[in-house]
Amino acid sequence: MNPSIPGTSDPSLRSVDLVKIGPERFKATNGRGGVLPIGSGDDPDFTPVELMLAAVAGCGAIDLTLITGKRAEPTAFGAHVEGRKVRDEHGSRITGITVTFEVEFPEGEAGDAARAVVPRTLRQVEERLCTVGRTITVGDQVRYRSADEAADDRPDPA
Repeated sequence: MNPSIPGTSDPSLRSVDLVKIGPERFKATNGRGGVLPIGSGDDPDFTPVELMLAAVAGCGAIDLTLITGKRAEPTAFGAHVEGRKVRDEHGSRITGITVTFEVEFPEGEAGDAARAVVPRTLRQVEERLCTVGRTITVGDQVRYRSADEAADDRPDPA
């Protein structure tokens, strides 16, 4: 069973369901029951672009803390992520996404060891570890379809 999606045996599958909860407001629910409101920017809810930026920072933060945490737990940890929205011949998109981590470790040998691996770890996060960042960097077409079209893709039971 895939721990990410109850009732699913495909370990590579990830999914989220979305329902409308108000004007330009939606609720995303994952297979574990986590809920996240999404809005258009006219309310405090995160917009889809902000969620993408948070996902990039969060993915890198998890990888960074997993690796440095083997040496020492950070005494302070924060990140700032930003990018610029552009509209050009490629359509609307975010460019120049940059995540800046501010991490402090305790004094001493363990803290020194954690600090020493930060630069290498951030290179690994960027080049191969962070699934979100790698997906954006490498790219793959996102397809949008109706449920009727999805049903047309199912094999005939005959």
